[in-house]
Amino acid sequence: MTWVQALVLGLVQGLTEFLPVSSSGHLRIVSSVFFGADAGASFTAVTQLGTEAAVLVYFAKDIARIVVAWFAGVGARLRGKREPAEQTVPITDQVTTKLPVYNPSDPATMKLPVVTAAADAQRDLDYRMGWYVIIGTIPIGLLGFLFKDEIRTGARNLWLVAVMLIVFALVIAAGEHFGRKERPLAKLSTRDGIVMGLAQCLALIPGVSRSGATATAGLFLGLERAAAVRFSFLLAIPAVTASGLFSLPDAFEPAGEGLNASGTQLLVATILAFFVGYASIAWLLKFVADHSFYWFVGYRIILGFVVIGLLATGVVAAT
Repeated sequence: MTWVQALVLGLVQGLTEFLPVSSSGHLRIVSSVFFGADAGASFTAVTQLGTEAAVLVYFAKDIARIVVAWFAGVGARLRGKREPAEQTVPITDQVTTKLPVYNPSDPATMKLPVVTAAADAQRDLDYRMGWYVIIGTIPIGLLGFLFKDEIRTGARNLWLVAVMLIVFALVIAAGEHFGRKERPLAKLSTRDGIVMGLAQCLALIPGVSRSGATATAGLFLGLERAAAVRFSFLLAIPAVTASGLFSLPDAFEPAGEGLNASGTQLLVATILAFFVGYASIAWLLKFVADHSFYWFVGYRIILGFVVIGLLATGVVAAT
């Protein structure tokens, strides 16, 4: 792999990881169309560590709050104390780029009898969010381990990538059309965590999109678009981080044909993916607050048919 190839692929990873267009599919397409070989599943998994680091930094305060609340809740359970019951205390749902946090100056929260009640409600939401991320991570962890060989080989066929770009574009469009989009993040439930976790398993197939699968599942469940996207980001952290760390040995000691990056190239591509990914998070959260997913649906369909055309005419090889 040349330095130009490493930089381009790192940029593509950062740009597409959080958009519902499939970063793994784009890396597969770009590496084959422009560079004549596949960068490999390990390169994809490791550079995803950069974009997940962007999530950790962007949502650092929220993640810290969730982790503290989860450990506090589990500790209370172990000591025989019941964790706070699910509250109906309103939590402000103003449009921000962060998770909803109680705001005493917001008129929507003035009905709270005391500030401590709102604080308890916030801790309860954070505690539940921690469990939902854990529950939603189990399915993809199991399937990713069981089918790791298929993910690295047959699943990277460009015919499959092109078809999934088109097919799942229609699924995203259906979620956008039929989803009620009425529940904020504060109304997230165990069912949401399970269903969105199962949907995340589809991301093992290049061309589907992790964020697209989980956010679309959230839309079908009635979550607001912004809420579905925010939880999608949090849900991806454990699975993507584990996948990247698991793939490190293969990435640094590649075997077989394809674009093999050096350790330095891989590191630089991952750092580039971090900075571009951070900007992508900020942009996407603002975009979905006022725009639908239909923009991405059209893009996916066009790209899918372009790839099919290239394959049918022999311009690029499927494997």
